[in-house]
Amino acid sequence: MTRSSKVTGGYTSESQPNIVKDNRKTSDDKPVQRSKSFSFKTQKETCASCEKTVYPMERLVANNLIFHNTCFCCKHCNTKLSLGSYAALAGEFYCKPHFQQLFKSKGNYDEGFGRKQHKELWASKDAESITKTA
Repeated sequence: MTRSSKVTGGYTSESQPNIVKDNRKTSDDKPVQRSKSFSFKTQKETCASCEKTVYPMERLVANNLIFHNTCFCCKHCNTKLSLGSYAALAGEFYCKPHFQQLFKSKGNYDEGFGRKQHKELWASKDAESITKTA
């Protein structure tokens, strides 16, 4: 196939696959234009767990936080989580079995997950307001 032969369809008259020539002209004095969908933000996203750069192919978003697929795991047992198999509480992620187990251990979300009971926080706020008014 010669460069000057005319290409019709996908093959030349010699029944060889065509070689499509790129006739676009490039100019060194024009800057490269990127599509509007390209964003530098996606290149600088960091994982909420390991704080390293997350690239689009390994990106996972849960509760508006960005993770690597491999970093998205249960806080209690480190099992890899998926978007359909996790429960979140106060920015921490758990597999569903451990989330239920920790809740059932104390019967509430606070003590089961190692925090003060919410009613104790209310009591301390009430005590502060009484001392301020006196």
